[in-house]
Amino acid sequence: MVLLKEYRVILPVSVDEYQVGQLYSVAEASKNETGGGEGVEVLVNEPYEKDGEKGQYTHKIYHLQSKVPTFVRMLAPEGALNIHEKAWNAYPYCRTVITNEYMKEDFLIKIETWHKPDLGTQENVHKLEPETWKHVEAIYIDIADRSQVLSKAFQIGDPDASPGAIHSHHHPFSPGRGGGWDQ
Repeated sequence: MVLLKEYRVILPVSVDEYQVGQLYSVAEASKNETGGGEGVEVLVNEPYEKDGEKGQYTHKIYHLQSKVPTFVRMLAPEGALNIHEKAWNAYPYCRTVITNEYMKEDFLIKIETWHKPDLGTQENVHKLEPETWKHVEAIYIDIADRSQVLSKAFQIGDPDASPGAIHSHHHPFSPGRGGGWDQ
């Protein structure tokens, strides 16, 4: 079964500002989830160039044993709790393929991302064939609109962790400064 969804995440920052934040967040998450044979194992992290596209290629394994209940660990076959991520980051375009060696070709998630300097108004940014495009569901997400983000996504005990509560001294229309950021 193939599901085609296009998530249009509207951000209260520029594409360049987002790139800095994304790189920092990925590095921090990898650092915080690694240790003792658990977490993220980086197998490859190297520059790549193919068909005029230049970027950074990474191959990571996410060891999820400590992230599931004990009974799942006891029942799960060898390798079932290891997720492989291969990513080609040629920002503003990124492609990620997620697999599980235990499930082989029965499990594959392909994520293609375009970071565009708009409010999610561009149609068919991946240039899909019209027959394929008509089956794509576009979902708009505004992370500064607290009603669209689950409250458990915010840091416990920190009500200001909401993206809508944060303001930037460098970005005069950030959501924490009131309306108008999306104009």
